[in-house]
Amino acid sequence: MTRLQALDPNEATGRSKELFEGIQGKLGMVPNMMRTMGNSSAVLEGYLNLSDALGKGTLGGRLGELIALAVAESNACNYCLSAHSFIGEKLVSIDTDTLHMAREGRNKDPKIAAALTFAKTLVEKRGRVSADDVETVKNAGYTDGAVGEIVAHVALNIFTNYFNNTANTAIDFPVVEAETV
Repeated sequence: MTRLQALDPNEATGRSKELFEGIQGKLGMVPNMMRTMGNSSAVLEGYLNLSDALGKGTLGGRLGELIALAVAESNACNYCLSAHSFIGEKLVSIDTDTLHMAREGRNKDPKIAAALTFAKTLVEKRGRVSADDVETVKNAGYTDGAVGEIVAHVALNIFTNYFNNTANTAIDFPVVEAETV
């Protein structure tokens, strides 16, 4: 059972209503996570702004989705695993094997694998990575800016993982469950 109420977009008011209208126009729906975030327009707007900014970054949508899966598996967030598996497969055209490997921090491409390993390391070490951890991802071909974007993607996904695990958000995508606890 959910612990935080998801707002009905048709009954929302003020800034949350405006944000819901924008989401509806872009996605054709307002996912439960965003409906629940809408209880605080500041929370929803902050999430949308960082997500939008990262979408314009150098890493691209494909790597962003793979990082989201690696982080969601680390934090056992079934809502985010479900959402990003669906988005990755249906909207970004990532095959299911690649999606599953990302959850473990693996990829056939060594450069992508390095980013996913770094993302998992950030979560495991709670951001207190070593100089060697940073050098390893940089040696795989990531600039200082790209490393910063990986950190930002991890932070955004930790936020959504914690939010959904706290809210116990009702999953409105095909359900995918964490293998780790």
